[in-house]
Amino acid sequence: MNDSILSLKRLFQVLLQVSLLCLIALSAQWLVELFSLPIPSSVVGLGGLLCLLALNWLPERFVAVGAAWLLGELLLFFIPPVIASLHYAPLFEQYGVSLMLTLVLGSTSVLLITGFVIDRVFRFERRHNRAKRVFAPIEHSKVAGH
Repeated sequence: MNDSILSLKRLFQVLLQVSLLCLIALSAQWLVELFSLPIPSSVVGLGGLLCLLALNWLPERFVAVGAAWLLGELLLFFIPPVIASLHYAPLFEQYGVSLMLTLVLGSTSVLLITGFVIDRVFRFERRHNRAKRVFAPIEHSKVAGH
């Protein structure tokens, strides 16, 4: 009984957080169309989400579970393009080698750059957390009057 309540709570949390992320994406799309921006709405949305998180207007815990679920199920989002590519077999026959090379190089670039950025963010977080632990006793002793 307790497990089913926890799983329902987690499901509701995932749905709510994914809905919030979708709302941010739709807002970014609306802004791009409204201001005729030359930037993709996904970039605007990620920038907006980054600003909200950096300014702590949106705590990380409000999107962490939904984002983790989306990342865990990311493969599902690549299935439609693969199926669609099968529909265009003549295009692959004509431009197959250059298309495959472009797809492989593009995917590899995205993976490498994403890995590099995530590595830098984790290093930054580790340094930031280490600095918090080092300065926390100092701040506590100032408050306590030591």
